[in-house]
Amino acid sequence: MSDRNPEDLLEGGCEAAAGLAVYGAEAVDATAPASARAALLAEDVPARLVGKDATLWGPEAQDEAAIRLGWVDTFRRSRELLPQLAELKAELADLDHVVLAGMGGSSLAPEVITRTLGKSLTVLDTTDPGQVRAAIADRLDRTVVVVSSKSGSTVETDSHRRAYWQAFLDAGLSEAEAGRRFVIVTDPGSPLAETAAEMGAFVVLADPDVGGRYSALTAFGLVPSALAGVEVVELLDQAEELLGALGGPQDNPGLALGAALGAAATTGRDKVALVPDGTGIDGLGDWAEQLIAESTGKNGIGILPVVVEDPGSPGATGPDVLTVTYGGGLAAGAVPGNGIRPDLAVNGPLGAQFLTWEYATAIAGVVLGIDPFNQPNVTESKENTNRLLGSGLPIESPTFVDAGVEGYWFPGEPQQAAPLPGDLAGALRLLLDGLGDDGYLAVMAYLDRFADAKTAQVRPGLAAASGRPVTFGWGPRFLHSTGQYHKGGPQLGSYLQITGDVAEDLPVPGKAYSFAQLQAAQAAGDREALAQRGRPVLRLHLTDRAAGIPHLLDAVRGLRS
Repeated sequence: MSDRNPEDLLEGGCEAAAGLAVYGAEAVDATAPASARAALLAEDVPARLVGKDATLWGPEAQDEAAIRLGWVDTFRRSRELLPQLAELKAELADLDHVVLAGMGGSSLAPEVITRTLGKSLTVLDTTDPGQVRAAIADRLDRTVVVVSSKSGSTVETDSHRRAYWQAFLDAGLSEAEAGRRFVIVTDPGSPLAETAAEMGAFVVLADPDVGGRYSALTAFGLVPSALAGVEVVELLDQAEELLGALGGPQDNPGLALGAALGAAATTGRDKVALVPDGTGIDGLGDWAEQLIAESTGKNGIGILPVVVEDPGSPGATGPDVLTVTYGGGLAAGAVPGNGIRPDLAVNGPLGAQFLTWEYATAIAGVVLGIDPFNQPNVTESKENTNRLLGSGLPIESPTFVDAGVEGYWFPGEPQQAAPLPGDLAGALRLLLDGLGDDGYLAVMAYLDRFADAKTAQVRPGLAAASGRPVTFGWGPRFLHSTGQYHKGGPQLGSYLQITGDVAEDLPVPGKAYSFAQLQAAQAAGDREALAQRGRPVLRLHLTDRAAGIPHLLDAVRGLRS
């Protein structure tokens, strides 16, 4: 429990098991006209979910659910990987720089695991040539590359594999020596498994009955984490200790969280602010963002996760926002000392956190009446990208140019009559003014998330200026996450896309395009998909990133004055 004063703890009760506690859920559920929790218990949903009942989400979802419920107890099958992981660590002991090439569900969990447990892992989930080039140049002689793709056909991951393969050969390694530098994680029978055999790479097969965003405790989460030095068995132990509570009606934190998420979403609070409380879990919000957005954002409904930097950052609260803090320390359920009073608090060990949020998201899917395991709109931007790589990018003329920032306006249906002002500040104000009382703004930055990291400061600035939920995603990373919600969820979003000139391009070996061309096609393909839905899109192109980012931040700060 907490060492804080009783008045600092959340109201609404606590449900706890296996060291994980959810605070405040009873009070959230009580705000609904009818209890979501009572309805779930009346249908015996907790026990049926633990029993992998594929009928829980209706007949249209049944076939998909039947092959996607392995996450419920995948930690048991994952124990079979432990001897193989020990052998890999011993075989690759001379390679102490671990690079993970993966997107979405293949990268977000290991990033949380290693950041939380203090281990070094380079995550490569970008097509920005500068970021890719910098990763390859870093300790190449000591690098092992984990290439993770469930389907085996992810274009970003294949491009990374090709670039590293060429870099190893250029460094003087033989093909056999280069092959030893790769560990391939994929599903049985995927084309990547065949490619791995041709390369002479190590192969670890993942659990095929687990979808990507639910794969934290499968090979996708465990292989890169173990190679980086994490004792992954502890994560499996934490999840297994929790499972016994998830089938019951009481002391079930997963049920409490899922019922609260569902109850809030069906009564007007369909945005969820994910806020770290500073008690020992680093980056869980980014992982939960994909899980919630891609699982619920479809059929015109859904829950929008908003990752907030800290309790004092703008955008953590609002009339249509459910505020949820997370952490792992002793201050479980306590109100963070530097800002907000959350609606919910989720505290406990990381392995149990993964399983709790997965279970809760599936429960919320029952409440919302959607299939939490499909992603019907994800392929749209991919198809647009492939088409544009073949046909060439559209010719676009900027609406304005302001100190090296070019503005392109795709007004969307609600704002067809609104011309774009001729300056950056005016364009941003027009975009924010169009949000209304129920809209949200998604910032999508197709830049280098390390070299251009300051760009992320626009999120809290725009949230403060607008008073509305504002999300931030690095492209194309977010396409494997919130991209599904943008297209399949409630059509209430406005979009700020940020692109930038590339100082030095990088070819994709064996392909007719470069990383810069791929990145540009992904950005163009996504804004095309959004504009076709009648949603407003403002594209800001930085002709000089070093000068353009500070100018953009100054303009955002000016909106608040």
